[in-house]
Amino acid sequence: MKSAVLEITQRITERSAATRAAYLARISRMLQRPRRPDRMGCANVAHAFAALPANDKLRVVAQKAPNVGIITAYNDLLSAHQPYAGYPALIRDHARLRGATVQVAGGVPAMCDGVTQGLPGMELSLFSRDTIAMGTAIALSHDVFDAALLLGVCDKIVPGLLIGALHFGHLPCVFVPAGPMGSGLSNNAKGKVREQYAQGLVGREELLQAEQAAYHGAGTCTFYGTANSNQMLLEAMGLHVPGAAFIHPADGLRDALTRAAVDTVLDIAQPQRHLPIGRLVDERVIVNAMLALLATGGSTNHLIHWVAVARAAGILIDWSDFSDLSHAAPLLCRVYPNGSADVNQFQAAGGPGWIIRELLDAGLMHADVATVADGGLQRYGQVPVAAAEAAQGIAWRSLPTVSRDDSVVRSASAPFSPHGGLTLLTGNLGRAVIKTSSVPDDRQIVEAPALVFTTQEELLAAFQAGELERDFIAVVRFQGPQACGMPELHKLTPPLAVLQGKGYRVALVTDGRMSGASGKVPAAIHVSPEALAGGSLGKVRDGDLIRLDATAGTLEALVPVAEWAAREQAVIAPEQAEINDHDLGRELFAGLRRNVRSAEEGAISWL
Repeated sequence: MKSAVLEITQRITERSAATRAAYLARISRMLQRPRRPDRMGCANVAHAFAALPANDKLRVVAQKAPNVGIITAYNDLLSAHQPYAGYPALIRDHARLRGATVQVAGGVPAMCDGVTQGLPGMELSLFSRDTIAMGTAIALSHDVFDAALLLGVCDKIVPGLLIGALHFGHLPCVFVPAGPMGSGLSNNAKGKVREQYAQGLVGREELLQAEQAAYHGAGTCTFYGTANSNQMLLEAMGLHVPGAAFIHPADGLRDALTRAAVDTVLDIAQPQRHLPIGRLVDERVIVNAMLALLATGGSTNHLIHWVAVARAAGILIDWSDFSDLSHAAPLLCRVYPNGSADVNQFQAAGGPGWIIRELLDAGLMHADVATVADGGLQRYGQVPVAAAEAAQGIAWRSLPTVSRDDSVVRSASAPFSPHGGLTLLTGNLGRAVIKTSSVPDDRQIVEAPALVFTTQEELLAAFQAGELERDFIAVVRFQGPQACGMPELHKLTPPLAVLQGKGYRVALVTDGRMSGASGKVPAAIHVSPEALAGGSLGKVRDGDLIRLDATAGTLEALVPVAEWAAREQAVIAPEQAEINDHDLGRELFAGLRRNVRSAEEGAISWL
């Protein structure tokens, strides 16, 4: 193991000693209880299993066979989750062959940031994560399960399911993915049409045709945003059947992998190998996930989500840990927006298996961790293939030692960059993060006057009016978790990219989020503390010179110290606060906005 990784892991372990010990003690107490259903009253048992077929009822009540709960994010609105429609029946049938029973314990909401970008619903997006965690807890609170299968893929869904499952850390759990859609219009071509639309060069009809050619079928979107980063991290944590992440929903291998997930969760629920998720997810596993994120230039959203995931397991991490690990982790792949390839090309070139194998071989991942698959993390450095002669219809093969496409994946000895794709920024504007892996080298440092906005609509209007044809740094504030739920500001990407393409030096600084697919325009995001909580973004005025330096890791308003100290905080306009509080259910989340922690604390609403 590389010493830097060991040292960072050790400091996380020391920092988390008290909270992790308390968490593990709770798991131990839960595991000491009588077996289900012996701990339940007769009426409780009758209610729990009343709808089961007679044979299943006999198994679960009299024979005390394993009972597996399914938590599903199925809906047929979202392409990524539509394939889950038939999963419960497939899972139930295969479990019966193993003498086990299965019940759909509950469903959780699954919303799509792609649908809500730039619309009021986006202000519910971040909080949907904790809502999903609570939904997971409600489903599992019936307390009749020996293990759980978690069906979810996209942005907030996987972190929410994982947080919820970790609050039931005594249960063995396996995640069951559904796979990406087939490749359509390339991400680069789609992005070009978006920029043309922003300039008025094409109309709505041409833009809609491009978007529908890109997003055209069942499965996750094919760019490497938050959803697909989720899948990479679950592989690195050993919570999938190995290699399950990026197999197409209609590929015959997908059903075989789902059946293998049933076998896996039943195996780790057996007394001889009992592996509850709360013990599996330890400090080393969290570090492995962070390294996988950094080595692939993954979604910036996970600097929020995985802080919350870790906290759910009693583990305390922060952005300094990410930043320090980024200096140790080489960038091993280029997938859009960090390159031109999509996730199907990434999978064909080696996919998660390549990344995990390379990091393990380079001493950049903890190999001595538990995984749901027998054989440990080394298994996740292989790829599944259909094999009729194998017991599950699947065999796992080793990847070649030479990249199948070195424009997409490279070895740890010859990476795209010696450092990962995320950087911590600090200075008198607060603490922020920037995704550097797709920002051109000559845009890593931007120094320009500030233009201050309180909504992305204001910036878009200024662009349409031709008022932004100059060097500037856009400060978009009052976009944090407390202010309005920390929406993604992805609608800003096309106009800023257009301006950068014209040669202007532009950047974004915000206490909001960008898309997990944020790209070539430098963006200092998640600024903490946020403006509404007294953060320094509230002091910025139009014309202030701001320096964003991703190489030095600094974010500074170049204002005299005395003047800066004397400045009053801007306040959010009453009419804007009113808008943030109402319409499309936003008022239902007012309590979460009041209680939410900062972005660096994971935007957690449950502590």
